[in-house]
Amino acid sequence: MFTGIVEELGEVVAVEELADASRLTVRGPLVTSDAGHGDSISVNGVCLTVVKNVGGTFTADVMAETLRRSSLGVLAPGSPVNLERAVRVQDRLGGHVVQGHVDGTGEILAVTPDEHWTVVRVSLPDGLGRYVVEKGSITVDGVSLTVSAIEDEWFEISLIPTTLGLTTLGAKGPGDPVNLEVDVIAKHVEKLLRAGLRTNEGTA
Repeated sequence: MFTGIVEELGEVVAVEELADASRLTVRGPLVTSDAGHGDSISVNGVCLTVVKNVGGTFTADVMAETLRRSSLGVLAPGSPVNLERAVRVQDRLGGHVVQGHVDGTGEILAVTPDEHWTVVRVSLPDGLGRYVVEKGSITVDGVSLTVSAIEDEWFEISLIPTTLGLTTLGAKGPGDPVNLEVDVIAKHVEKLLRAGLRTNEGTA
C-alpha cells in the first residue's frame, strides 16, 4: 500500500522487451536505499516488485496486463518517473490509501497556469467517472491529488509549485497519458451495495 506522496523523481535506465512482458531498470537512490528483493515500489502509480537492487537502481518485471492498463509501456531510457516506497504501519498517511493498482489511463487535455497553482484537466476513461467526486481523492501517475472539478468525461486537479517541481506532472502537457487509480473505498462500497440489492431482490 502507498499514500500517493512521491518520495523521489527517478529515471528509467533500461527497458528490456520480453515475449509478453517488459523488464524495467530504474534509478532511484532514495527508494533503493533500504529496498530488498520482493519489496514493492510505486512507479508512476504502478506497484512493482523489486527483483534486483544494485548501485542505486532497481529492476522490476512488468507483465502484459500491467502494460495494457497503464502507461508504463511508453517509458524509455531517460524517462522521469515518480517513485514511492510502500508505506509502513507506523508512517503518516500523508495522502490517501493507494494500492498501486492502476484502473486505467487518462490523457491530459489542458494545462492552465494561474498565479499560485496550475489547473490540469484530464480525460476520464469509460466506467471510472462514478468513482470520482469533487473534493475527493484520485491518484494521477502515483500522486495523491484532490479533484477540484469534474464533468462526465473529464476532471480537474490544481497543482501547487511543489507538486509541479517534484513530480513528473510539471513536465507533462496536452496529449500526454497519465495513470489513474480511483478511490478503492468507493469501489468496495459499490460492490457491497450491489450485493445488498441482489439479496433484497431475492427475499422480496
